[in-house]
Amino acid sequence: MLQRPRRNRKSEVIRQMVQETHISAANLIFPLFIVDGVSKKSEVASMPGIFRYSIDNLLREVEACAKLGLMSFDLFPNIEESLKDRFATESHREESLYLRAIREVKKNFPEVCVVTDVAMDPYSSDGHDGLVENGEILNDETLEILGKMALAHARAGADIVAPSDMMDGRVGYIRRVLDDHQFTNVSIMSYSAKYASAFYGPFRDALESAPKFGDKKTYQMNPANQREALIEANLDEMEGADFLMVKPALSYLDVIKLLKDNTELPIAAYNVSGEYAMVKAAAQRGWLDERRTTVEVLTSIRRAGATSILTYHAKEVLEKGWI
Repeated sequence: MLQRPRRNRKSEVIRQMVQETHISAANLIFPLFIVDGVSKKSEVASMPGIFRYSIDNLLREVEACAKLGLMSFDLFPNIEESLKDRFATESHREESLYLRAIREVKKNFPEVCVVTDVAMDPYSSDGHDGLVENGEILNDETLEILGKMALAHARAGADIVAPSDMMDGRVGYIRRVLDDHQFTNVSIMSYSAKYASAFYGPFRDALESAPKFGDKKTYQMNPANQREALIEANLDEMEGADFLMVKPALSYLDVIKLLKDNTELPIAAYNVSGEYAMVKAAAQRGWLDERRTTVEVLTSIRRAGATSILTYHAKEVLEKGWI
């Protein structure tokens, strides 16, 4: 045999020499949950090792991550039920928990990248990503609220706003609002292909933001569809998106690859809470090798074409030297 592929696998040095896909801290974005109060740190029961932080402890966590080389963070707020209403007005109130958190992170760590979540559900008394009227999620009326939210995030210091709502036309609307207020340098990371997935359960536990009725299938994508993601991605690119995101990641590697092959924009992928929880639960029971499984999951997402990975594994893999 002239060709023996095993020759390139015969030692660790050679295997690393020919390795095609690499992961570094620069590829990772760490989602962090925020709660109001002081000196608070509570673990999310369905996400072992992941916590909700009050702002003072959030700053300590960002500092610890930055020392590991982890410099990008996506912030998510746990909002008290009493502050929620139909119009998500808390999302753009000047002294809201979320805006205070953004300002404090950027004030104390101006060098880090802060990504913010633009969607109504954490602040909505209905628990949906859009304005609800007579049981229907209103698209165009929601855009104005999302625009106010994105502008408030930009004013607080956000580097990247990430609309996760899946309303039609929201990227273009937000881009115009930001540009009209001289925030032309604030990037948009669009959740272009966000699927109506079963893997979001632990995240909703963390934020206590599950829909009060129905589901999100009229605006999030059908998990059976792949080509539809191209429609969403093309629209977002034309409307001014700087990144395109696929969510979830692990069950949608084909969609990540499809978008990667059809755009020059960087692709982000969200390794979501349910995907994280499955690995953690299996590892705790000794059914999987956690280190090998975690690295394999992240490598597969990178191999499919993701430039950036939002993942709850981010700090741990760096802290333990897994990558």
